[in-house]
Amino acid sequence: MTGIEDYALLGDLHTAALVSREGSIDWMCVPRFHSPACFAALLDTAEAGRWLLAPASGGNCSRRRYRGDTLVLETEWETHEGSVRVLDFMPPRGEAPAVVRLVQGVSGAVPIFGELRLRFDYGHVIPWVRNIGGAIEAVGGPDAAWLRTPAPLQARDYRTVSEFVVRAGQTVPFVFTWAPGPVRTPEPVDPEQALSDTMDFWERWSARSSVTGRWRDTIQRSLIVLKALTYAPTGGIVAAVTTSLPELPGGSRNWDYRYCWLRDATFTLQALLAAGDDEEARDWREWLLRAVAGDPGTLQIMYGLDGTRRLPEMTLPWLAGYENSTPVRIGNARRRSAPARCLG
Repeated sequence: MTGIEDYALLGDLHTAALVSREGSIDWMCVPRFHSPACFAALLDTAEAGRWLLAPASGGNCSRRRYRGDTLVLETEWETHEGSVRVLDFMPPRGEAPAVVRLVQGVSGAVPIFGELRLRFDYGHVIPWVRNIGGAIEAVGGPDAAWLRTPAPLQARDYRTVSEFVVRAGQTVPFVFTWAPGPVRTPEPVDPEQALSDTMDFWERWSARSSVTGRWRDTIQRSLIVLKALTYAPTGGIVAAVTTSLPELPGGSRNWDYRYCWLRDATFTLQALLAAGDDEEARDWREWLLRAVAGDPGTLQIMYGLDGTRRLPEMTLPWLAGYENSTPVRIGNARRRSAPARCLG
């Protein structure tokens, strides 16, 4: 089982995804941080939804890092057949949320295995999948998603499987997009242009930082993560991108952090302001004034990212829970009068 500390973060300031060292996206909510997850293996098993893309033989993850001051993740594997690199990122939000994965051959000829287990509503809904114009379309209730790639795709046991060989110098793109259904299919995302746009966005934001000195790279990486927790449409800030992970296995403190907890947001802003970035502080102040409008005596410890005050809690019985020991609860209705706590 992958530890939470081994997941890498992708984000587009609307939502986020978590990628394991094995090359699996095990958590992603669309279209917003607090929306139902379409990949929820983080809370259960692969059957709750994941997107794996890695060497077919497994191999050893020899290096994993972010490219420069960005949220473009590079993962490299060394195998008996050669070496391969996968770039994972979420481009700045356009028409629809998107995840782009670029499989790049570094040396040799490496067999690749991809497995898309798309499960809407936290693993509850197995979508209807069909091939339309060379793209995989998946629909289920209010959700629709598309996977576009030149690699072969095959339906197999409620999964979409891709098996191919990438050779040195080749790049095989995979682009996942989501939209509320029924809607028209979003315009295709150009993977190379999306990479350039994503690099440019994060590099321009990082260039505003005033951090210098010996620990500059480490501090800047932390600031990028904090920036990824901000919600661009309103200025709200999530405490974390996860939910329902107990502080201790079997414990009751399995709160939903995909909302704006006022204390946690304040800590985030303190770090950003110390680095010379005050844009997020201005945006959050405007969010706060809207969220707490009315009687100051009714101030809550947390709100929705759009200022929502009613945050009903529900249990998801179809998910086994973290280490099969904790009920999976979404929302925080019963936590509103309790002190805010972080996973640390």
